Amino acid sequence: MSPHPRPPRTLVTRRLYFGLDPLRLREASGRVLARVVGLPPERATVSATDLRCDFGLDTRLCRSLVEEMVAEGLLRPRDEPAGHYRLTARFLELAAARVVEPLDRAKARAIVGRACDLARAINAEWARNPLTVAAVAPHGAYLSREPHLDSLPLGVVVAARPASRRARFRMQGKLEGARDIRAALRGLSSFVQVVLVTAQGDLPRPHAVVFQAEPGAEP
Repeated sequence: MSPHPRPPRTLVTRRLYFGLDPLRLREASGRVLARVVGLPPERATVSATDLRCDFGLDTRLCRSLVEEMVAEGLLRPRDEPAGHYRLTARFLELAAARVVEPLDRAKARAIVGRACDLARAINAEWARNPLTVAAVAPHGAYLSREPHLDSLPLGVVVAARPASRRARFRMQGKLEGARDIRAALRGLSSFVQVVLVTAQGDLPRPHAVVFQAEPGAEP
């Protein structure tokens, strides 16, 4: 489907990220970011010493933090000067991240149920949208045994709406229709992350299909 803006990074309490409490991680990332704000790209780098100071870690722990952040694509090492790093977009997300209480599993199940109800409503009522929802399949964190989740990833298969069920006038384009479906599902909860695909085989694995429109049936 069409590219879409990434949702804001969400960090949850009761979890550690890079070995740090989420509030401490966000605040330290903000201090690092403040060092490069307004600098031209060739000068917008931070040193290992800067990172150690801003994160309040000793040399050994900071080295481990930097190595993990490099491996995860948050920092990009510079050849010269040695020991300096560029901040990637993924690092910048930390400084602006939301810190929230995690989503408990009972609430997650309720949101998934609402997603199924929304899929039925889209298929039955959104006549101006050229797309329908063929399937909804939670994946990722939802399939884990964790009692508290930091996200609720939903895989959504879309299909062309039957011509007989389309509005006669002012039909949306497919890109606009996909955008509206994605926005409606995201509106169920800030924890919801939506992946739209056009074939069930393209859903992230593993997944669990919780809603499926009958093949060939009109909504």
